[in-house]
Amino acid sequence: MGIRTVRPLTPGQRWATYPTFEEITKTLPEKKLTQAKKRTGGRNLHGHITCRHQGGGHKQRYRLIDFKRDKKDVSGKIIAIEYDPNRTARIALVEYTDRERRYILAPVGLEVGNEVIASAEAEARLGNALPLQVIPVGTVVHNVELKIGKGGQLARSAGSAAQIMAKEGDYAHIRLPSGEVRLVHINCWATVGQMGNIEHETLSIGKAGRSRWMGIRPSVRGVAMNPHDHPMGGGEGKSSGGRHPCSPWGMKSKGFKTRKRHHPTSRYILKRRPSKKKKGQQVA
Repeated sequence: MGIRTVRPLTPGQRWATYPTFEEITKTLPEKKLTQAKKRTGGRNLHGHITCRHQGGGHKQRYRLIDFKRDKKDVSGKIIAIEYDPNRTARIALVEYTDRERRYILAPVGLEVGNEVIASAEAEARLGNALPLQVIPVGTVVHNVELKIGKGGQLARSAGSAAQIMAKEGDYAHIRLPSGEVRLVHINCWATVGQMGNIEHETLSIGKAGRSRWMGIRPSVRGVAMNPHDHPMGGGEGKSSGGRHPCSPWGMKSKGFKTRKRHHPTSRYILKRRPSKKKKGQQVA
């Protein structure tokens, strides 16, 4: 995927960048592989806002993605690379030998005409899904399962990838995109390759209206509110809040760890992801 700019005929276009979509080979999705996507606007069944800054946006249909890759030992052929409005990555349309079609996540280098298969006896090749037990150490993978048979949950966004660092007993050591090293059972499945659309993180939205197209509503700073609206509101003149940054309900918003101290899955984490402070020290 390439990045393009446009002539700045308006102020919003001056810094905006857009994808070229050169890898897209099919514009309309498979109707049988889509379903209606209900909108809540961030409101619950009582009409109360439970998730702020949501609402509006372009109408979308959800694409049914095969995260489980449970069509085992049946080879399929990539017949199209498509855009998915529900995720940052591209998706690939696979047609299997029995004429069934499914969507899978499209890794870097996957092209129309390539063959893929989900099998424990398959070759560790781009787009193939295999158990971690048979994937060689050092291989870059995506769509990694956390629970056997549940489907891929890790490394699914654009440009992300996990790497198999080692295998010990019933578990494999997986380095996640965040830098965390985690134990995952060797009977969990993963797909070979790095997720496509790598340049997505370099895109610049450019204007507020483009956020509204995506269903993201404006956010107001706490220090700009009144004291009864936000803990950081009020004060004479322009105030910086006078306290640690927090949410409207008093939850600290910078550096406060929200994970439970004795979470049951903590024993599977071998190495925590590096903190922002440490990252800054390394760069300096």
